[in-house]
Amino acid sequence: MLYWQFNFMDNKSILDTILDNNIKEEAAILDSRIILDTLFSVLRDKERDVLSQRFGLENNKKVTLEAIGVAYNLTRERIRQIENTAINKIRKHEEFSKYTSSLRHVINSLLEEHGGIIEHQYLIDNLSHLSSLANHEQNNDLNVLRNRYAFILAKLLSDEFDHVKENTHYDNLWKLKFASVDHMEEILKFLLEKLQGLKQILKTEEIISLIKKDETYNKHEDKLKVSNNFDISNVIKNDNFNEATEIVNENKALYSLLRSSKNLKQNKFGYWGINNWPEITPKTINHKIYLIMRDQEKPLHFKEIAERINEISFDKKKANSATVHNELILDDKYILIGRGIYALKEWGYKNGTVGDVVEQILKDAGRPLTKDEITAKVLEKRLVKEATINLALMNKDKFNKEGGKYSLVESQKS
Repeated sequence: MLYWQFNFMDNKSILDTILDNNIKEEAAILDSRIILDTLFSVLRDKERDVLSQRFGLENNKKVTLEAIGVAYNLTRERIRQIENTAINKIRKHEEFSKYTSSLRHVINSLLEEHGGIIEHQYLIDNLSHLSSLANHEQNNDLNVLRNRYAFILAKLLSDEFDHVKENTHYDNLWKLKFASVDHMEEILKFLLEKLQGLKQILKTEEIISLIKKDETYNKHEDKLKVSNNFDISNVIKNDNFNEATEIVNENKALYSLLRSSKNLKQNKFGYWGINNWPEITPKTINHKIYLIMRDQEKPLHFKEIAERINEISFDKKKANSATVHNELILDDKYILIGRGIYALKEWGYKNGTVGDVVEQILKDAGRPLTKDEITAKVLEKRLVKEATINLALMNKDKFNKEGGKYSLVESQKS
């Protein structure tokens, strides 16, 4: 059998070694299939199958104890016993330490580089990305890859690190064994109170800047300055927004702290806030509409809004275009500016007909305007045809035309 170990006494970090594409054998320590195939060699076929189904090790479908029991005509409890027996066998494998020692060092290095703590899914994403960089598992389904590392971490290496599933400040994180994180809890407490006072969502770079300006950070700065051996840009890459990767790379400990927080969350557009805020976790279709329009920063057709909501996938609920349209009609923070096209009132748009818009334009100008001037200003506020504007200008009860310019009739000037 083959296995790989590093000489950790030299000056080259394990992450540097993994990222060196010329060293393929060492990189294979992160190949989840090699690790699992080797360690599963001590299992019976049924034990292998139970673990594979339960934890989605071959496909992304995780099967319940009950469903596996039905397939084998066994009770749920009996399947649980088979699962536990199989895991114990693996941990007693004569080469268990050889095949997991280097991976333990990788995880330890990642923890150190992130200030001692990493949220569970973020750690899994880092391991999966490192493995893909090594060109060993690029053809695997990414979700399957994540499932394998989650299994290895939670079921095989859980004694090596502290797993905090939940407490006042954190939610499902891994930390260095016996490491003190009191300083991080103090920062999270400060941040929570600060955001509650600001009542404002912030981008990653803004929230990191906010932390670093406070005396709480200054007090613990020596504990938060860590090495920067691993570029996490691709790990945190998001299709919906551009993350401030350079700032994150320089402040991994603070970023990891944010990712681990139980009370703070990053929304689909990269903003951080308190997790029960509608701007962070939208509960209603109206919340979702508002977030989509605010992100796009331009007027949208109600069908576009519905499509974008479904693309973003805030949750498992699908948005119906008719429902979206009803919300837009009923809420006065949305302004109809064209056929089915809406803008946010906070952008400076106002309700009213095209005639009303022309009237307000002339009032604001305080002087007669040409048709071209009026048209240009109307088109800033409404998506309509010029013929519609011309038709509105023909209303002699509201507008006078003299010398090629339009003004309000006397009765409309007040």
